[in-house]
Amino acid sequence: MNDDAQMATQALLMGIAGEVFALDARQVREILDPAPVTRVPGAKPYVANVLNVRGKVIPLADLRVRFGMEPAKLTVDSRFVVLEVELDGDPTPVGIIADKVFEVTEIDAATMQKTPPVGMHWRPEFIAGIAKWKDDFIVIPDMARILGEASE
Repeated sequence: MNDDAQMATQALLMGIAGEVFALDARQVREILDPAPVTRVPGAKPYVANVLNVRGKVIPLADLRVRFGMEPAKLTVDSRFVVLEVELDGDPTPVGIIADKVFEVTEIDAATMQKTPPVGMHWRPEFIAGIAKWKDDFIVIPDMARILGEASE
């Protein structure tokens, strides 16, 4: 493997609330059209629903709610992205609601930067960094921290 390959990360680009997020493609298991969900009484507001993925019950997280915004409204572009995230040392499947899924692309590690201390409307502890992609900046979320209990 050459140095250029080691300096790039495969990422799934998705949109939430007008921002582009980059998820590590190694965590992505599948991308689904929205399907019926079941509300779970007493669940945390950002994971208030579960969905059935081929017989497995998967919690469905709404990152908008987790970030203190209004819940997602599903559109024709909405998708459920099923990830496998390490929570408390265990690989855990979880779905997240994306306003839109764009593409899988390479993110150059050299463009990644820490989250700026000002100017972000996302909670900084939930953001692993910012990266440059084409002419835009994209947000790299810390999914384990967003979905984990330690961030409560």
